[in-house]
Amino acid sequence: MAQFGFEKIILGSGSPRRKFLLESMGMSVEVIWSDVQEVYPQTLEHHHISDYLARQKAESLKNYVKPGTILLTADTIVWFGGKVMEKPSNTQEALDTLRALSGQQHEVITSVCFSTPGQQVIKHSTTQVKFAPLTDQMIQHYVDSGQAMDKAGAYGIQEWIGLVGVESISGSYTNVVGLPTELVYKTLRALAETAI
Repeated sequence: MAQFGFEKIILGSGSPRRKFLLESMGMSVEVIWSDVQEVYPQTLEHHHISDYLARQKAESLKNYVKPGTILLTADTIVWFGGKVMEKPSNTQEALDTLRALSGQQHEVITSVCFSTPGQQVIKHSTTQVKFAPLTDQMIQHYVDSGQAMDKAGAYGIQEWIGLVGVESISGSYTNVVGLPTELVYKTLRALAETAI
C-alpha cells in the first residue's frame, strides 16, 4: 500500500531529511539529485517562490519520469518580514538570520511537485513557527556546530536550536523538517487512482 501502486518513487532531492521521512512512511525511494540553481523571479512572493522552485527541479529531472514512476521534488522556504530568509552563505549570515528570527513568528513553506507521465500537481503547506528569545550565546553555539549552513532560515527544528528555542508551532511539524508528510500521503493516494 505504501507505494500506492507506483513501480518506482523517485525523490528528486539530496535532502537526507526528506528521504528519511518518506522511508519512515514505509516507502522505498530512489534518490536522484537535482542540481537546479535555486533562483526565482523577484516578482514572486510567499508560496509562489517554493512552487516555482519545486517545478523547476521537476523540469530538470523530467527524463526520469517513465510509466509506473512518480517523481517528487520539493522546496522549503522561510518567509519572514515580507521576504525569504535564504540558506546562509556564511556564518555571519547565519548569525544575522537567527538574531532576526529570535522572539518572532515566521512561516515555513514547503511546496511539493508530483510528476507522472500524465500529469503534474503542486501542493504546498505552511506552518507558523514562533521562536522564544534566543541569547547570543545560544545562537553562537548552534552556528558553531555547523548545522545552520544548509537550511532555509539557518535552522533545523529537529536540531538543538529547535529543541531549546522553538516556543510554538501551528501546522505540520514535518513540513518544517522539510516535507509535509500528511499532505504527501494524501496526494499520492489521490494520484494513484488516476495516474499512469
